[in-house]
This record gives sequence, C-alpha cells and structure tokens, in this order.
Amino acid sequence: MTDYKDTLNLPSTSFPMKASLPLREPDMLAQWRASRLYEKIRTARSGAKRFILHDGPPYANGHLHCGHALNKILKDIIIKSKSMSGFDAPFVPGWDCHGLPVELNVEKKVGKAGVKISASEFRQKCRDYAASQIDIQRDEFQRLGLLGDWQNPYVTMNYHYEANVVRALAKIIANGHLQQGFKPVHWCIDCGSALAEAEVDYDDKTSSSIDVAFYAETARAFLDKISSTLPEKPLIVPIWTTTPWTLPANEAVCLHPEIEYALIDVGNRYFLIASELVSTVLERFGVTDYRLCGTSHGKAFEHLRLKHPFYPRFVPVVLGDHVTTESGTGCVHTAPAHGPDDYLVGKSYNLPLMNPVLANGCYAEDVPLFAGMSVLKVNAQIIEVLKEQNVLLHEESLSHSYPHCWRHKTPVIFRATPQWFISMDNNGLRDALVANIDKVDWVPDWGKARISNMVQSRPDWCVSRQRAWGTPMSLFVHKTTRALHPDTVSLMEQVATRMEQTGIDAWFDLDAKDLLGADAESYEKINDTLDVWFDSGVSHFCVLTQNEQLAFPADVYFEGSDQHRGWFNSSLTTSVAMHGHAPYKTVLTHGYTVDAEGKKLSKSKGNYVALDKVIHQYGADILRLWVASTDYRNEVSISDEIFKRNADAYRRIRNTARFLLANLFDFVPERDCLPVDQLVELDRWAIKRCQQLQDEILKAYEHYHFHVIYQKIHNFCAVDLGSFYLDIIKDRQYTTPVNSLARRSCQTAMYHIVQALTRWLAPIISFTAEEIWKCLPGYAGESLFLEQWYQAWPAIDNVDMDVWQQLYAVRDDVNKALENKRQEGVIGSGLAAEVTLYANEHMYPMLARLEDELRFMLITSSAVVLPMSECPPELLVVDAPGVVIQVHASHDPKCARCWHRSADVGYDAKHPELCPRCVGNISGKDEVRLFA
Repeated sequence: MTDYKDTLNLPSTSFPMKASLPLREPDMLAQWRASRLYEKIRTARSGAKRFILHDGPPYANGHLHCGHALNKILKDIIIKSKSMSGFDAPFVPGWDCHGLPVELNVEKKVGKAGVKISASEFRQKCRDYAASQIDIQRDEFQRLGLLGDWQNPYVTMNYHYEANVVRALAKIIANGHLQQGFKPVHWCIDCGSALAEAEVDYDDKTSSSIDVAFYAETARAFLDKISSTLPEKPLIVPIWTTTPWTLPANEAVCLHPEIEYALIDVGNRYFLIASELVSTVLERFGVTDYRLCGTSHGKAFEHLRLKHPFYPRFVPVVLGDHVTTESGTGCVHTAPAHGPDDYLVGKSYNLPLMNPVLANGCYAEDVPLFAGMSVLKVNAQIIEVLKEQNVLLHEESLSHSYPHCWRHKTPVIFRATPQWFISMDNNGLRDALVANIDKVDWVPDWGKARISNMVQSRPDWCVSRQRAWGTPMSLFVHKTTRALHPDTVSLMEQVATRMEQTGIDAWFDLDAKDLLGADAESYEKINDTLDVWFDSGVSHFCVLTQNEQLAFPADVYFEGSDQHRGWFNSSLTTSVAMHGHAPYKTVLTHGYTVDAEGKKLSKSKGNYVALDKVIHQYGADILRLWVASTDYRNEVSISDEIFKRNADAYRRIRNTARFLLANLFDFVPERDCLPVDQLVELDRWAIKRCQQLQDEILKAYEHYHFHVIYQKIHNFCAVDLGSFYLDIIKDRQYTTPVNSLARRSCQTAMYHIVQALTRWLAPIISFTAEEIWKCLPGYAGESLFLEQWYQAWPAIDNVDMDVWQQLYAVRDDVNKALENKRQEGVIGSGLAAEVTLYANEHMYPMLARLEDELRFMLITSSAVVLPMSECPPELLVVDAPGVVIQVHASHDPKCARCWHRSADVGYDAKHPELCPRCVGNISGKDEVRLFA
C-alpha cells in the first residue's frame, strides 16, 4: 500500500532552532563580545538622530538583585527599540563608587581610616574594592543580554570624573548657591557624618513620650494677659516630646501666634494649653477636676520667661508657625541645635545655638548631669532627673515613624554642626527648580507632583560629609572670617587639573602653600568630602557633556520611584544651579519589586527571589519577558509562580516562531515570494493584520508601554496566528504541491510575519530574537540588532479587514459548537463534522462567497451556508445572532492523506484511499485557492 505521508510537505526535521536556550545564552553573549556588536551598532547608526538615555549609577557594592535587573532591562528595551527605530542610541553604563557602602565593607576588612591604616591606604583599599565590585556587576549585567559600552563605563572614582565633580562644585559656587552654615542636620552616629534627606529612611521606633512642666518665672505676667483679677499661684506651660535627650539643649518654648490658648485652674496651679487640646492633655495628666479661667492667642505671651526644667536658667516664650494642635499640648520644646524648625525660630529670636552633643553621639564633658552619656541611651536618666525636679507630668512609650540611616538602619539625630549647604532660597534656586519641573515630561504623571512637593519642602541641601572615601570639596576658608578664598574658582580648577593625574589624593596630600603661597598661613584647607548624591547628581556634567557619544540634556532618565528624592532630585538641583535648566527632557519611573502579595522582598521572610537562581533555572529571556510583561509604573510583583507563567507565555511565542520557521524550510524569498495579486485572500489578511499590529507596537514602544507590547505580541501568537491563521493554513502547507501558488502564498505571508515578529521581540527577548534571526530564510545580516523595524511589506489594499474580523468571530462560534459535539461524543476532530450555517441578510453574502473555501476556514469536511429563512424552527432562538450553527457527524469515508471526509474518496482506482483533491495534488496539479 502507498504511504501517502511521503507526499506531504512536512517541515524539515533538521530545523536548527534548538531547545535549552538558557544554556546557550552565554555562547551568544561571547559571540556579541567577540564580534564587537555594540561598536558595529554605533557605526551603523552613525550620523542618525541621537537618543540619549542616561544611566543612573548603582553602587559598586554586592551582587545584583531583581531590582537591578528590572531597572537595567527596562533601559535596554528602550535603547534597543530606539536603535530599531533608526536612532543613534548609545548606552554608557555607570557606577557610583564613593561614600559609605564601599567604606563600610573596607572598614570590616582593614579597620577605620587613621586607626589601623592610614587615610591614603584606606582610600586605595576602597578604590580596589569598588573596582572588584564593578567587575562582578558588569558580568552580571551583561548576562542579562544588555548591550552597551561595558568596557568604557563612567565611574565616579575615575580620576577625570573626580576632577569634573570639583569643577561642577566650582560652577555652583560661581553662581552663588553654596553657603556655610552651623545648623542642625541629620547626623548618623555610626557614620560619624551628616546625612542628606536622600540618605534617610523612616522606620518605626519606640520612644519615651513625655510631658514636661515649664514653670513660669512669674505667674502674674501670664495671668495678666488674660485677667488681672485671677489669684496668683504656680503656672505651668507643659511641653510634649519624644526626644527627652534634647532637653539639655532647650532654649525656648514655642507657641503659635494665632492659636487660642486656655488658662486652666486645677486647684493648686494653672496650666496653659492650646484650647483644642485641653481635654486630651488633662486626661493624659490624670486631671478630672479643673476650671477654664479664660483664653488668649499665643502672641500675647511672647517673650515671657519660663524656668528650664532642670538647669538653673530661664528660657523665653517664642512664636512659630510650625506649631500645630495635631498632638502634644500646643506648646513646643525648642532646641535650636536639634531641629530644623527649632533652628529657624531660634535664628529669628537670636537664641543661643549651643550643641551639647559630640560627633560620637555623646554629651560633651561640660554638660551638667549627663556628661559623656550617649544620647541614644540617656532618656531613662533624664526622666529620673525630671521626676526628682517634680516636673514630669506624664510618661509612656510611643511607637512612631522616626528617621534612620539608610545604610546602618539605626536612628539618626538632628545635630547642629558646621556644614556646607546648597541654598534653596538665597539665590532663587527653589523657584528655578519648580519652573524647570514644569518643562519636563514625567511618566507616570504623578512623578511631577512628587518631586514638586519634595523641592518645595526640602531644606537647604547639606553637601558636606566627614568621611575618608569621597570627592573632596577642595575649598580654602579664612581662619578668622571663615570666608572662602577670593580666588576659589580658579584654585579649584588647579586642584581639578591635579586630580586628573592622581585622583582625590591630589587634594588630601596637597600642601596649601603649593597653591596659596604666603596666604596659606591665613587659610584652612577643608577636608570634608562631598555627598555621594552630589557625585552622581553632576553626572550630567561629568558624563553627558564630556563623552562625545552622548549629549546634554538627556532625552530620558529612568530609575525607581525612590529617586524622586535621590538622583532625579540631585541631578535637577545641580543642573539648574549650574546651567539654569533640567538635565533631562523626560523622567520615567518604575516601582519596587515585591512578592505576589505586594510585600517587600526579604530573605528573612522567605519571599526573596535570587537573581542568579532565576537565570540558572529559566534563562535571561524569561527574566526579560517578566520585565516587559509588567506595568512598571506600579510595584512589580515577582515570585516563582509568576516566572512559571512567563515561561508558559515565552513557550507560546517561541513555538510560534518555530512553527513559522519550520514551514519555511524550503522557502527562498528571492525565488518563492509571490506578488500581492497572486496571494490567497486569507494570506493577504494575515500580512495586513501584521502591518496593523506593527503600527500599534511601534507606538507602544515610543510611549514606553512595554506591557502593552507584550500583551499584543502574545495575543497575536496565541489567537490571531495560533487559533486562527496558522491552524487554517496547515492543510495548504502540508497537502498542496511544493511549488503550488496555494502553498507559496501562505509561505509568503509567514515570511513577512516572522520578519516583523522577530524585530518586535528583539528589544524584549533578545537572545531568542537573535536566534530566530539566524534561522530566517534568505539573507540575514550579521545581527538582528544592526537592523531596523521591518519595512519590506507588500502593498495590500484589496482585503476588507472588517469582513475578516466577522469571519473570525463566526469561526470562534463554530469551534464552540464543534467542541460541544465533541464533548457529547458525536464527533472526534472537526474534520469528522459537517456544518450548516444559517445566516441573516448581512452575514449570508459574506459567507456564501467563500463557497468550498468555507470548510477550509472552519476546518470541517463540509460547510454549507443557507439563508436564515431556511433555518429549522427548533434551532431559532429569541434574538438569534447573525449565524445559527448546526453540526452533524459526517458518514463519508476519510481521505488517508488530508483526513477530510468525502463521498468521492476512492473515485480514482489508482488511489482508492484518496479524495479527488489529494489525487490532483500528488499529480502536481496546482490547486486554485481564492480565499482561505
């Protein structure tokens, strides 16, 4: 008997697109590096319009986590999509190297600078450590399939970069934005340094919450502000605080000028409390029997004096708008050395700015009662002293949000120290920042409100640090007047020139006489280092204006949502302070990585997802697909279950590409591509649908809507192709003659589809897309990433897409009817069925014109279309749709070759098992197909 399988056009079994791509991704990376692919892309795009995405530098410290992967893959998708759009889109990665993260790791190994090791040796150890971390992270980033100038990144500890940081500071000084100040800043006792707002996290802390009595020096002075007839007895202005350790530095009690204060008689004394809080406060004090004696606004009590609760001195009542009635008593303990509001009020009243706390967090030796004690441990002793003085009104523990060092995770304090600040208001910087925020495109748009609020409320930026590993401020100040040297900008340029040769040691090792000559006796060399956020914040100057591949301002900055107070903020502040405008045109923001329930990832909680484990198990492309599938504007969920779902989606897309390529095994585009007028209508529809989808996808790439692209590609592969087009054309591919128009027509469509699809996938699943590219029939260039979006489309204007959309819907309904019969056991496959469609006046001509092609579209052995008027009454339902479907089992014999059932099977005695169509096909007769 003849084996008719030999006459089918089955795909080649030597198809080269193999499985286990994760195991072969490193080989592809090695090929990209060996061929210098990134450099070739730069050459290919040379002269094109530039698109600059400026990379925010991660710290050179530790292995990468999934948050790093999310950030860098998103950037890589943008860069690759812009390159595919024809832009010259270089990517220069960066690393942040100075500051605490590196310093802490080195301290663990060699000890603190100046103790077990010299400061110079310590800085070299820091440099060596950071360099080793860069090497580790560089390999890990590249393993994700990221293309960029990895051999020439920008590194903040590079000598040239360090020199340009000094130049950037000099420019800011020249523009009048730097000032000295002795005022309270966030101080980390573990760091031994000031912190900027961006280096502070807020976590819950349990504190001692106390109410303390400040007795009036003379009660009569207070009473007369309300009524001169009130009898005199002790009067208390109670304060509430959660930082008892600041009481030794108290210099005043602050009231709000317009808040109403009530004088309360409790029998043996008076209390002065904000009227809104009287009942709450007295309940807290355990007072139930009291009488209201009168009220007055806070401004009435200005300059009256109170006794310090345990020191033999008096402090004034002052006024401040920061006082509220949300909590406490409406009377605020004021220590100018330990709070920004306190400092401002103190400054306006000329209060003493005495800081009793040393850098190590202990009181100085001249602080009565508490000398040498740590402020983090002294609260209990202070409370005992308050009890001894009979001024403790109430005590309890309170859990509240409190500032912590972002690196040490320990509580910080406010501490007045001499520091350097970029002033937000003295030279109009805050107003300029707000104006520039309006000129930037913020995506998502809530980013604008977030950074606007931060800029409008932020204090002056403390940019000085007391650390060994960092870019020096490189300033000389007069020993008496504390004024900057009059030639500061010129001197800083000389220092920068030296730093280009030997790095930051050029300043630390500098003898002031080398630059100042005789003036050196009058000036002090400042050895403070700059805030690391300043280092990275001036990368717009140190990188974008210095690297000829790049340009300033950047088209896009793209980081996590925490960078509104970090890099976005420091970059904006320094750029406006230097140049008068923002360093970016668009700011994109992505959320944090969280688990499937929206909880923060944590090793201790067991929900942490290790990046190396994910890559080993799934490969980089599954990770990249996960990134693309998420709406990064929100928090991004990650878990093993989510990766499994992405792996399933990946297989659908990959298998679609494999199917397309497998069925193009004998297709030579130059020889076999058919002109439009010879294409079957269904194939014209498929090409046109692909064109339409490409327009949608490119628009989504342009607007950075990657999850939309993922959804559209996945739906196209699963539905448009998998459930419809590819399902229908299998019969034509396998049963018609090799060179028949019917077969070459669907191959032509598949060729255009896979050419476009491969390019859509390139920015997302880069390894897979490159592998598909290598398997495409006909000429394929060296790498997909040297190409642009597919443009070699045939001009198709003779297919009605709306009609095919309705035919698509009819086929879905037929499939449901077939499945019902299959469940009932009436039929097996669809080819065992005969279908009759009763169509209304709208659908009838649309279906009837397909004639015998209808059965191929429905993948049934028979399909007949009749007017709705001929539909048996029992099939009609109220509000019947445009088509009523009737399914019967076919009783005709099955063709051994195409499996269609036909009464004519065996009409040719030479081929007793074949239908007439298959007899014609194996004889080489070209099968005419007009529609499907």
